[in-house]
Amino acid sequence: MAEKRYHVKITGRVQGVYFRMETKRTADAHGVEGWVRNRSDGSVEAVFEGEAEAVEKVLKWCHEGPPAASVTSVEVAEESSTGGLSGFNVRF
Repeated sequence: MAEKRYHVKITGRVQGVYFRMETKRTADAHGVEGWVRNRSDGSVEAVFEGEAEAVEKVLKWCHEGPPAASVTSVEVAEESSTGGLSGFNVRF
């Protein structure tokens, strides 16, 4: 089973629209590990790690986000899978 790890930055209207909680719900539903947090510049940052197909599904979801969001860009950096993450967490 191929593992993937992406570090992403999502911009647009992505804070105050439940983006972090819905990202967690989506990641949990697909068995993806990692974390998500708001950044001081108004963007949302996240790391997704897990089975490649599941990670791709969560990444695809990030391009839309929850209904109240308006995503303008998703920057993706592929990283080496570490296997050191446990669950999916919302960071504050």
